[in-house]
Amino acid sequence: MKAYTINRYSKNVKLQLTEVPKPVIKENEILIQIHSASINQLDAKLKSGEFKLLLPYKLPLILGHDVAGVVTEVGSNVSQFKVGDEVFSRPADFHIGAFAEYIAVNENDVALKPINVSMEEAASFPLVALTVWQAFIEKSNLKKGQKVFIQAGSGGVGTIAIQLAKHLGATVATTTSAANFELVKSLGADIVIDYKTQDFETILKDYDLVLNSQDEKTLEKSLRILKPGGKVISISGPPDTAFAEEISLSWFMKTVIFFLSRKVRKQAKQLGVDYSFLFMQANGKQLSEIAKLIETGIIHPVVDKVFSFEQLNDAMSYVSSGRAKGKVILKIK
Repeated sequence: MKAYTINRYSKNVKLQLTEVPKPVIKENEILIQIHSASINQLDAKLKSGEFKLLLPYKLPLILGHDVAGVVTEVGSNVSQFKVGDEVFSRPADFHIGAFAEYIAVNENDVALKPINVSMEEAASFPLVALTVWQAFIEKSNLKKGQKVFIQAGSGGVGTIAIQLAKHLGATVATTTSAANFELVKSLGADIVIDYKTQDFETILKDYDLVLNSQDEKTLEKSLRILKPGGKVISISGPPDTAFAEEISLSWFMKTVIFFLSRKVRKQAKQLGVDYSFLFMQANGKQLSEIAKLIETGIIHPVVDKVFSFEQLNDAMSYVSSGRAKGKVILKIK
């Protein structure tokens, strides 16, 4: 099958289109013929080597964390899916590889594709929607009447986060450029701040939750807009010690992460608020719940551009530029 691979970590070297063997499924896996994939900032960060200590992948590596396609083969122990099912998935770490024609995925990491969206639209959801679900429902238990600040509201995570937060009954503030005001308002944002001309720290106060996806300076400001007992959940770092325990890192990496996160944890403690890091986990059951929200129109896809399989490197460059509104999709079949 055709697949894009990297042979070494580099920001600038392009992914190479190569011929590789079709995956051989295990007894609890399904083989998916990939119709569409989406491109995430995580793919660019993995490619550059930013996560090589946390996620020590073997090279050559096929990137790609979002899949939509059709089941062509099922393992002997698979009970949830059959050949011909249309599915979508965020494969588990160390089992990624969506920039290819086929992928083998554990059935527990897969859900049936929502019937009311295309393959391209379905591929836009798994990683970002699971990230938001785990932040708002699993980690923070966001409730009706609470106030949440979602950074970068027009991005891939932000567009889904606004919709889920509004569904949960929260008041939503977000940042974006003036050109994207109407987009984020249409998704449900109550307060929209132009990050180019305004400082959110002077506008927002007494918030219950912040979903942080930006840099260290923005994170420090975010801590200060929370009310006592409020929470910042960061998807852009720094990783914290709970995360290090969760993925069973070595004592050395646990020590590194302790020092990496010490400053922000100290700042949070002084302000009487909570800081935690989220690195989302693959979860087919949660994805099935998200599919219900998509099918009932509570959450809808926001797709910026669709690139052909041959244009993958152009698509990666576009995502890295930070200009995308919503998700960037790769049409493979």
